[in-house]
Amino acid sequence: MAAAIEKKDNNIVVLTIDIPPEEFSEALKRSFIKNSSRFNVPGFRRGKAPMAIVTKYYGEGVLYDDAIDLLATPAYAEAVKEHELDPVSRPDMDIISISREEGLRFTVTITVKPEVKLAEYRGVEAGKPEFPVTEEDVERDLKRVIERNARLIPIEDRAVMDGDTVNIDYEGFLNDVPFEGGKGEGYDLKIGSKTFIPGFEEQLIGKETGEEFALDITFPEDYNSEELKGKAVVFKGKVNGIKVRELPVADDDFARDVSEFDTLAEYRDSLRAKLEEGAQHRADASFEDNVVRAVVEAAEVDIPAIMIENEVERMVDEQRNQMRYQGIELEQYLQYVGQDLNAFREQLRESAETRVKTSLVLEAISKAEKVEATEEEITAEIERMATMYGMKAEDLTERLADSESGFVSEAVITRKTVELLKENAKAIPVAAHDHDHDHDHGHDHDHGHDHDHDHGHDHDHEHGHDHDHEHGHEHEADSDDN
Repeated sequence: MAAAIEKKDNNIVVLTIDIPPEEFSEALKRSFIKNSSRFNVPGFRRGKAPMAIVTKYYGEGVLYDDAIDLLATPAYAEAVKEHELDPVSRPDMDIISISREEGLRFTVTITVKPEVKLAEYRGVEAGKPEFPVTEEDVERDLKRVIERNARLIPIEDRAVMDGDTVNIDYEGFLNDVPFEGGKGEGYDLKIGSKTFIPGFEEQLIGKETGEEFALDITFPEDYNSEELKGKAVVFKGKVNGIKVRELPVADDDFARDVSEFDTLAEYRDSLRAKLEEGAQHRADASFEDNVVRAVVEAAEVDIPAIMIENEVERMVDEQRNQMRYQGIELEQYLQYVGQDLNAFREQLRESAETRVKTSLVLEAISKAEKVEATEEEITAEIERMATMYGMKAEDLTERLADSESGFVSEAVITRKTVELLKENAKAIPVAAHDHDHDHDHGHDHDHGHDHDHDHGHDHDHEHGHDHDHEHGHEHEADSDDN
């Protein structure tokens, strides 16, 4: 086999591959053996005619398809290896000439991974925000703990007020007929939580324990049920009980109850230490993002359109899988938010391009720096992944196919490359309010892929607190924590 290469614009490569006559003749024989039972030549029993008779009767071309299948794939793979190519598209094959006497000549057109022109990536300057921890931050965290430990205390000496938690039975009626999903018994509802549709909670204010009610409610025009949107209904029910939240006193006893510390002062110090640790992590993550962004933006690379398209589709697939985990199809969700799939793809395109470029640049740096993953590092990465997925490392190792084990190695190499960039970068202190804190810059340092794309959306579309489509309420609010 011989393979000539021609490089064209836009990272397109054309391979011209020649299979000599002797190899092609052997492939024709194998094709004949495979298909002999199909041939029915007059004067011979089916499948018993010699190859020479079959090719004379049917023509030699009857054996070409399988002969090409036998030769083309391994020849293409060998040519790619010989010329050290990294294809990013499916091969497009064209037959140039084919015969027993001349052999097989064909071309394969592919798009290959582009070359990256790196700028100076050692010693880049990047902003590192400072997140000072204030006394107000400590007080806010302490308040959260206090509220999480609040108790609901039954009261009987007054009517319902805003902020109370009421236990109710209720049933909704449309035109005096109960509607599906509109009934609940013994339900604890925090007044003011906006758990139920507008008007429901407000009309319970002033009711007393044991009092029955009939609430006139109109469902919003944009409600998710066609049967109920914009409709006037009546909710009938009863107030079973009223509870108020009682907050614990923040003192030494409270500190001992919720922590390992003996005094409130010690507990406050521990809260501050955790906040400072978190602030340092945020600063480090921001600095890392800024370093990578600076290096990537300074590099030059002509990204093939197919790579961006592939990344967009991969992101769509990830989002689809994530939605299914939430119990909803992606198309159904997009319809809910008034968007179609094509618009969603376009929304992802800029992020996809950034992620592809990030991946290419980090890969180029890892090769330039000869960054490698040791067996110990790969094992540690698998253990980390297993912990994250709640699996045993041995089970995850067994489930990883060869290609996926390569993925683990790439993850280690990418992480080490980012660490190399960060260690050699110069941090420029910047105020926290001058920096974007969300660290979502279109790339993830594990191979340039970001595996969690919430896009700022809320994926809980059940419109109720218990996913059974009850129509009295819309979102669940946390009654114990903010």
